[in-house]
Amino acid sequence: MIISIASGKGGTGKTTVATNLAVSVSGPVQLLDCDVEEPNAHLFLRPTIEETKTITTPVPEIDLEKCNQCKKCMEICRFKAIAVIGDTVLTFPELCHGCGGCLAVCPEGAITEKGRDLGVLEVGAMNGVSFIHGRLRVGEAMSPPLIRAVRECSRAGGLTLIDAPPGTSCPVIAAMKDTDFVLLVTEPTPFGLHDLKLAVEAVKILDIPMGLVINRADIGDDAVRAYAQAEGLPILMEIPFDRQIAESYSRGEMFTLAMPEWKDRFRALAENIQTLAEKGAGEK
Repeated sequence: MIISIASGKGGTGKTTVATNLAVSVSGPVQLLDCDVEEPNAHLFLRPTIEETKTITTPVPEIDLEKCNQCKKCMEICRFKAIAVIGDTVLTFPELCHGCGGCLAVCPEGAITEKGRDLGVLEVGAMNGVSFIHGRLRVGEAMSPPLIRAVRECSRAGGLTLIDAPPGTSCPVIAAMKDTDFVLLVTEPTPFGLHDLKLAVEAVKILDIPMGLVINRADIGDDAVRAYAQAEGLPILMEIPFDRQIAESYSRGEMFTLAMPEWKDRFRALAENIQTLAEKGAGEK
């Protein structure tokens, strides 16, 4: 089963939930940190990195001796990554989405592809938990291809947890798409509720079963709970605003290690998710 752990905004506790869940459940577990712009699951798991590889995306390279300036490559590109100006063809690699359309329509065979570095992918492990994350190159804006590269490392069998980026934009969709369940993490504040609503609507479009974890549950108000009830969104766990939990986090430790009783709660969370995912799959 693949569980994507997501949120409408940053700072709600996605990584806290993902890492503590990973070390609490039994059996083979794989944690994929797809928050490639700011990966931080490794700060808590502290895995031994066994493999590092550079991830690239294809971008066009123009042979001006073959090019007849027909502009077909420019016309097909919806991201304005190619411009034909007089006898010159300009490419803008940072805008290119690597679709290969320009290569397909060029009648002269003047376009080839070369790789542009996006970032690195690192593979490791910690006490039986397999770990993979991506680190986007500084200054790079195109994160979905790197997220997909991390997702492609998912192996069959066991439990796969995806720590998704915050928000509801393209990187989040790349992380959540084709998963069995989305676990949304929020906080009971007006900002938390506003962005939770956006996240819920995004998951509805993807047609994936979902549930909710409320972090720092004893602050704020009950508006998030009221919204969840109105939407039929099950609240699967509430984590209190607890000093011991905060201290563990500040030391870069998973709080289930300092508070072992929480391991049973995370195991129960995983079991509830499996039940809801199977029910959702049966209703499709």
